[in-house]
Amino acid sequence: MRVNLFACAAIVAAMMPAAAMADDPRDPKMRSAAARSHDHETIRQLNLQQLAMVRHRDAQYAEGWRTTRATADYARSRAQYDQEMAAWRHAVAECRQGNTSACAH
Repeated sequence: MRVNLFACAAIVAAMMPAAAMADDPRDPKMRSAAARSHDHETIRQLNLQQLAMVRHRDAQYAEGWRTTRATADYARSRAQYDQEMAAWRHAVAECRQGNTSACAH
């Protein structure tokens, strides 16, 4: 039990993000306007790449959900068809056995 707790703690610690130092006012590399502008543009590009990745992922999810809904619709339609066919076959069997009220279906 103690090992599992330690393993869980290690996994959680590994997943925690490290403190970002991008906006550290004491960072000597960020003193010039050009360096800050370059840093800003790099972060902007990373954000745009991430946005494109998320949009692509969401489009794939949407396609998967459409497929899931279509499959569920087909299953419902097929179940209804099977029920109707079973009722029809039962009515035909009843009619053939002489139950004339079943012949109207």
